Amino acid sequence: MGLKCGIVGLPNVGKSTLFNCLTSTRAQAANFPFCTIEPNLGMITVPDDRLALLTRLVKPQSSVPATVEIVDIAGLVKGASKGEGLGNRFLANIRETHAIVHVLRCFEDDNIVHVDGAVDPVRDKGTIETELLLADLETITKRLERVEKAARIGTDKEARKNLEVLELLLKHVESGKPVRTAPVRKEDRPVVDSFFLLTDKPVLYVCNVDEKSAVKGNEHVEAVREAVRDEEAEVLVIAAATESEIAQLETFEERKLFLEDMGLEESGVSKLIRAAYSLLNLKTFFTAGEKEVRAWTFYEGMTAPQTAGVIHSDFEKGFIRAEVIRFDDFREYGSEQGCRDAGKMSVEGKDYVVKDGDVMHFRFNV
Repeated sequence: MGLKCGIVGLPNVGKSTLFNCLTSTRAQAANFPFCTIEPNLGMITVPDDRLALLTRLVKPQSSVPATVEIVDIAGLVKGASKGEGLGNRFLANIRETHAIVHVLRCFEDDNIVHVDGAVDPVRDKGTIETELLLADLETITKRLERVEKAARIGTDKEARKNLEVLELLLKHVESGKPVRTAPVRKEDRPVVDSFFLLTDKPVLYVCNVDEKSAVKGNEHVEAVREAVRDEEAEVLVIAAATESEIAQLETFEERKLFLEDMGLEESGVSKLIRAAYSLLNLKTFFTAGEKEVRAWTFYEGMTAPQTAGVIHSDFEKGFIRAEVIRFDDFREYGSEQGCRDAGKMSVEGKDYVVKDGDVMHFRFNV
């Protein structure tokens, strides 16, 4: 589906280190500002025990997990909205993403420089948000200038609607609030989406801590949680440098022992991947056959024909029906035939809203 999460933050907060953990690549990570200039791109697989179970039951020739593209974007500095540092390039890169993973430095280390001289994640958060708000303010203002004349004429209904929405957004952004919290009516949502505003993107805050703070956090983490309390945004605590060491271990058993020694049940990276998937409002359906068991990504609320189109556009165009087995039923009866025999396979039409975990087979004719 071409979905992207962008990793953003000030220089030297651990973005590239986290990116390496997520993607098992080796993006450059060093102790100087703007180590990352061109964005690093990588695909991350979404951890899902259901796929593993289906693979064991069906025994296919191959198994394919769901994925999300992750983008490590150059560090942003104060004045980016006016082109300072790598501001223009940063803003262009983030505009192309669907959601933001905002990394905040929540660890002390005199050997790693901070662009503002001292560790203060709440200040850092404010720096980036201010630049994104200023960029959106400029975008909204320019849009207003273009539609005001058409709206005044009185014959362009679309211009009048856009003007109304833009005036609402302008007032909201001028008050220092991100677009994603604006009181936009549901029917006006497509209009807002068409503006591609930076602060309209959903955000996940990642507090990058040292190893000893990986389980319970620290005072910096608590400060971040308090600062975002009214945003309804998730805050994750990850020791990126330690996660990087874990990622280099060769076996699952070694990684599990390392995590147990830290007092963690699973890696922060696994939590982050699932959180990013959820941040994009994504769900998973499965196809299961002898050749392949595969996890497919879809937006919550999509109908059976729309999810068929995720596999191939012809599936949606020629959609006839979908044969659906709930994952829990597949697990209980152990196979597609077992579910058929137990009456646990349903035949659904064009109005069926696909549920997370559905195991599906599409009938179509083109």
